[in-house]
Amino acid sequence: SLAAGSSPNVSHDILASGLRFAYPALEPGGPARWVIDGLDLQVRTGEWLAVMGASDAGKTTLCLLLAGLVPHLGGGTLEGQIVVAGRDTLEHLPPALVTSVGLLFQEPDAQLFNADAEAEIAWGLENLGLPPAEIQGRVDQALDQFGLEPLRHRPPDQLSGGEKKRLALASVLAMQPSVIILDEPMGGLDPAGREQVLEALATLRRDRSATIVMTESDPEAVAAFADRLIVLERPARHPSASEPGQAIALSGTPRDVFQQVDRLADLGVSAPQLSRLAACLNRRLGTQFNFLTLDEALAALVVPLG
Repeated sequence: SLAAGSSPNVSHDILASGLRFAYPALEPGGPARWVIDGLDLQVRTGEWLAVMGASDAGKTTLCLLLAGLVPHLGGGTLEGQIVVAGRDTLEHLPPALVTSVGLLFQEPDAQLFNADAEAEIAWGLENLGLPPAEIQGRVDQALDQFGLEPLRHRPPDQLSGGEKKRLALASVLAMQPSVIILDEPMGGLDPAGREQVLEALATLRRDRSATIVMTESDPEAVAAFADRLIVLERPARHPSASEPGQAIALSGTPRDVFQQVDRLADLGVSAPQLSRLAACLNRRLGTQFNFLTLDEALAALVVPLG
């Protein structure tokens, strides 16, 4: 069955309906709780969806579910349905999804293990069984696309945090998946690394028509790249609850969602600084400002001379 609200006239790469997931209890017979409780989600083909929420709202688990890694690896209880790139992830093992779905882990060290950057990108392509000439072409293109050519022969453990994330992203994109899952691509980076990854995301936005799901805590990055934003609610109920809850607390364009500054704070999510400024002015002055960028704020607030 299709997720609620989906339309047969619109192409979707992701459809989830009544999705609930709980990891195994830490101790036999011990308590467990839903990490995701009642997720209904549709992501259109080619859409860039951002996912925000508190640290325990299930963002990383959602990424693993979309990539088909859980519950196949590590177990757990899954209810409802999730279809990604036309495949039910409960019925298909992760290898069946690898040509369609690419996952960037929150910690790039979890997926970088080859001798150097060139070998890292080539590894996934070799596992796809591509001809050597095509592998070399894709490797060269990925290195150039993400500014990694000077690092071609450098081991991953000698790269900076931003370079590691760019390499992991290049390795995923070289396989040309139709659905790309990015788990906190800005997480843990210094300003230089953040700028590097922002440039990589801008390249991804410009050059790829893939469907993107990006979990992210940086609201400015979400505002810059996402077509749509959902904010997850912390699940509070145990698997004994018979009816699904409501995992998505807010949904809409980044502009619309970031207007709800107080509600976001209740959900453990930060709004962009300029959204918070607009909300503060609206409360104090009775205005109706809604700006996300500095240019928008200047246009709204600066009175031309003369």
